Amino acid sequence: MQEHFDAVVARNPGETEFHQAVYEVMHSLGPIAGKRPEYAQWSILKRVCEPERQIIFRVPWVTDSGEVEINRGFRVEFNSALGPYKGGLRFHPSVNLSIIKFLGFEQIFKNSLTGMPIGGGKGGSDFDPKGRSDGEIMRFCQSFMTELYRHIGEYTDVPAGDIGVGGRELGYLFGQYKRITNRYESGVLTGKGLSWGGSRVRTEATGYGTVFFTQEMLGTRGESFDGKRVVVSGSGNVALYAIEKVQQLGGTVIACSDSNGYLVDENGLDLGQLKDLKEVRRERLSAYSSDSAAHSTEGSIWDVKCDVALPCATQNELNEEHAKSLVSNGVQAVAEGANMPCTPGAVKVFQESSVLFGPGKASNAGGVATSALEMQQNASRDSWSFEDTEARLEQIMRDIHTRCVTTADEFGLEGNYVAGANLAGYMKVADAMVALGVI
Repeated sequence: MQEHFDAVVARNPGETEFHQAVYEVMHSLGPIAGKRPEYAQWSILKRVCEPERQIIFRVPWVTDSGEVEINRGFRVEFNSALGPYKGGLRFHPSVNLSIIKFLGFEQIFKNSLTGMPIGGGKGGSDFDPKGRSDGEIMRFCQSFMTELYRHIGEYTDVPAGDIGVGGRELGYLFGQYKRITNRYESGVLTGKGLSWGGSRVRTEATGYGTVFFTQEMLGTRGESFDGKRVVVSGSGNVALYAIEKVQQLGGTVIACSDSNGYLVDENGLDLGQLKDLKEVRRERLSAYSSDSAAHSTEGSIWDVKCDVALPCATQNELNEEHAKSLVSNGVQAVAEGANMPCTPGAVKVFQESSVLFGPGKASNAGGVATSALEMQQNASRDSWSFEDTEARLEQIMRDIHTRCVTTADEFGLEGNYVAGANLAGYMKVADAMVALGVI
């Protein structure tokens, strides 16, 4: 495996996030070698680490003051063995090819675990929507889609939202796609508004799914969220709806965070006030008002004592020292709501301490799973109720948990969700690649 990893690093120099994602998967695949020799014969590992297509393009647009700005757009169509490429678009200044490739690589196996017929891809731009007017965001999205449209389609590549890309951005993107193609092809994007082809529960799906998966992990030890103290990093879409579902299941969320610090309320966070701050007023957590709450810019949210930790902000936010702090404070379970928020060192600490640990490709797969449900509804010109869609999401997350557990057991790695997720996701993709031949 080391030889394969070294080759990936040499072929993709400087792409540290991508290297980390590849290493994490490769590190789990050793047990396969003797049982599936056809994978080596067909060079599956080498092929799965090389995207089928990488698209980089210029995105020119005009500000409200008439200045011409240039951003860079990306779409990495990584693997379509199981279905059309599926993965979000991220608009954030940190976006570069390495980050898009790491996200796309993770998406291959995450999508595989859902059991849905979708491949893996990812895209985005280094454009920052913060502080921009609606007109500026519209013009940027229209320019971005003017190039992207030629590479996507409901049977080819189906983008969705991610950081910086919500309902507003998806509306502008879809409008431009429709304008250029003269087709109302609902299935070309997911995360759409309910009035124009979207699915109920899509907004809540990633956060809800993370909590459903965590509930299943706790259940293996006869536990549940009832009475648990929970810390959730972030305060965006994923975090807010993870908080909502934890509260519905009887847990008490005592802390969350944003880029300006973290908020602790030992009596439990007021979800209504959080939603108003973040979804309506778009203010920082420091504006939260409660006699029992304290906002801090010192230390880390992971120093707050809790039973369950849900990192839902961004990649590599929880390191080895943070993990040690959580363990010393008695954490029982950690599940990734964001993509790769825990460093390899942190994951090792959790596993060596017998903390239940759910890797993102399993625990945060609820978002893309519900996107696939949206594709089903679009294909049948149908719209399901909130209750029916949530029930389907919950069952998908239970099935993912079962796949992780049974696969880990099959290879003698009981309780190792990282290995179970990587092995289960990889084998399904690999079997499809063998069946399709060298393409």
